Amino acid sequence: MNNIAFGQYVPGNSWLYRLDPRTKVLLTILLIVTIFLIPSLPIMLMAFLLFIIVFLSTRVSVLRILKGLKPILFLLVFTFLLQLIYNTDGMLLYTFKMQIGLFNFLIMLSILLFYLFTKKFIKFGFLYTILMLISIFLCLWFVKFDFLCWSNFDFNIYDVGLKNASFVFIRIVMMIGFTSLLTVSTMSTDINNGLEWLLAPLKLIKIPVSTFSMTISLTLRFIPTLYEEAHKIMNAQASRGVDFQEGKLKDKVTQIISLLIPMFVISFRRAEDLANAMEARGYVIGARRTKLDELKFRFLDYLCFSICLGFLGLAIWSIFGANYIDNLIAGWWS
Repeated sequence: MNNIAFGQYVPGNSWLYRLDPRTKVLLTILLIVTIFLIPSLPIMLMAFLLFIIVFLSTRVSVLRILKGLKPILFLLVFTFLLQLIYNTDGMLLYTFKMQIGLFNFLIMLSILLFYLFTKKFIKFGFLYTILMLISIFLCLWFVKFDFLCWSNFDFNIYDVGLKNASFVFIRIVMMIGFTSLLTVSTMSTDINNGLEWLLAPLKLIKIPVSTFSMTISLTLRFIPTLYEEAHKIMNAQASRGVDFQEGKLKDKVTQIISLLIPMFVISFRRAEDLANAMEARGYVIGARRTKLDELKFRFLDYLCFSICLGFLGLAIWSIFGANYIDNLIAGWWS
């Protein structure tokens, strides 16, 4: 459970924890919109530098956020390589002279067999997989023999491809980082209160805002709980001889079913217990709710909101006529 950052509150005492939950929800939305409005890599790099500075000032554990990125590592790596391989516009930066032959094949086969026999003993499995893929790439690049060579080919790196790959990579990392900061520093009840206040205008068109915000906050609250339950079930199944990593496709489907059925049973039980607890505490769907602690904006909230609005304005301005900014800060790239 400690490996999940998203949806798990971690107590702290930095300035981020002192912000009003409404402010944090609104700032997260504004910052994500700002990220998607940034038009170029140099400006994105400046935004990423500011994100690192802000993140360090919150005193949230770096390892916790990095572990929270683990579920999307495959998406990050796949997107980066896809942009790098298929985008051939711009200037050629470097050409990797690759070769595939009998000796390369035997070395890659040895690496693959070594990986299959050792991956179950490695704690960080995905990083270990990336290391093996890098080893295979180095084998194709460095190992060259004229004898029994099957094919020689080039792997070209273009500047536009590298820029686009870095741009998308940083954008996804920042988006996940901001949402993780929100859930790590805000309790689910506070997120619920913040969402209910922000969505209050929708009550004019008869949308049940309180029910909707409660559903979202409960979903965020039970993400790490269900993950922990799934981990316990997998350990219990492994103690009975079930291996989720090995086996044929048919066996893996059967193993997944053996995981899903108890997960559904546990989810329904928890939902029933939660419904009984909420009913015992007087919760009525659609009824007006009172709060023990009333939310109140402070100077720090207005300051952070003003700064984020300024960043949003700069992002919009950079799209509609600030091309010289790129020319000013992109000299290092060329």
